[in-house]
Amino acid sequence: MNVKLGMNLLLFGTEIDERLFPVLEQIKEIGFDGVEVPIFDVNPEVWFAWRKKLDELDLDRIAVTINGADFNQISPNVNERKATLERNKQAIDCAVILDSKLLTGPFHSALGVFTGKAPTSHELGWAKENLWELAEYADSMGLTLGLEYLNRFESYLATSTDELLSLVNEINHPACKVMFDTFHANIEEKSLFEAVQKMDENLVHVQLSENDRGTLGTGHVNVEEVLLALKSINYGGMISIEAFSEKLAAANIWRKMFESEEQLMRDSFSYLKGLISAMK
Repeated sequence: MNVKLGMNLLLFGTEIDERLFPVLEQIKEIGFDGVEVPIFDVNPEVWFAWRKKLDELDLDRIAVTINGADFNQISPNVNERKATLERNKQAIDCAVILDSKLLTGPFHSALGVFTGKAPTSHELGWAKENLWELAEYADSMGLTLGLEYLNRFESYLATSTDELLSLVNEINHPACKVMFDTFHANIEEKSLFEAVQKMDENLVHVQLSENDRGTLGTGHVNVEEVLLALKSINYGGMISIEAFSEKLAAANIWRKMFESEEQLMRDSFSYLKGLISAMK
């Protein structure tokens, strides 16, 4: 498999600033090809230093963002929908400065916001309308959107491969694609292999995450099955390791699941690299 391996910086919490630059050096030293950089601060000036540092280290970068309760693209409030669209366009501007070719994440709706019902036709219509416009803007800036579905306990607009592909097909824009996260898929899919194959040419990014968000290879997510599926569709993008700790409040993790961030990164990288090498 000809893929690049990345590390998601949310392992270190949500304060994404220059204090993480030594972490970037460590990620490079371990052997990773790139990083996932969360775009929460949509002030463009923040990201010039990040681009310079990543260029110095020769690390690829993929931008990721989420929308919290204050920004909901499927809100019944038209002003909130407009504000969310503009906020996500700002995230694209930051991704351009970072020199990422993707903006990934579950920004189709707000994380942790529920109505207690399935998505309505109005909500699906608002998502289609706003995401098409966002894809138009991304396309004009040389970026592609990689939408992510979350499990039913974190979101409700798109909670499976089938639902996400249905949404993307409705949006029907060449700059609107999908990504795959094994944490959510492990909950929602009958077969990880089949889910990846369904995504096929729409798949632009992959996150490998254990069922407990800990060190890759220590849980029960079938990573080898996912890699075989990726090989079957000739996937050539980045595969990122995503793990969380108590530093990420939104993950609701109250117990320590690994020795240190460095241990998690080294062991996860070694495990993944070994599986990929065995497939050649």
